[in-house]
Amino acid sequence: MRRDRTDAIFSALADPTRRQVIRALSEQGPATATSLAANLPVTRQAVTKHLGTLADAGLVTATRRGREKLYQVSPQPLTDAVSWMAELGARWDERLAALREHVVSTRRRR
Repeated sequence: MRRDRTDAIFSALADPTRRQVIRALSEQGPATATSLAANLPVTRQAVTKHLGTLADAGLVTATRRGREKLYQVSPQPLTDAVSWMAELGARWDERLAALREHVVSTRRRR
């Protein structure tokens, strides 16, 4: 995953309200900004801005239905972010295993 895309995803997910929006869309399926705002402690306009940020990061997509826009989660960027974290975690696991081995071998030599 490209660094700028990773940065956009994590930046979008850094905000707790945007995470609530993602959670709501994941649980209830496609929804309008108005219906999302009804269950969040922010205005419809604020939800619309949050949805714009999430859309810019590729985390949600919008489909027009009449005069309304239905938003839904786009799972691929989340999958990409989880994969990135797993790869990073695996690298740290390798480093920690090497450090552990070094400490154990150093103790054995004493």
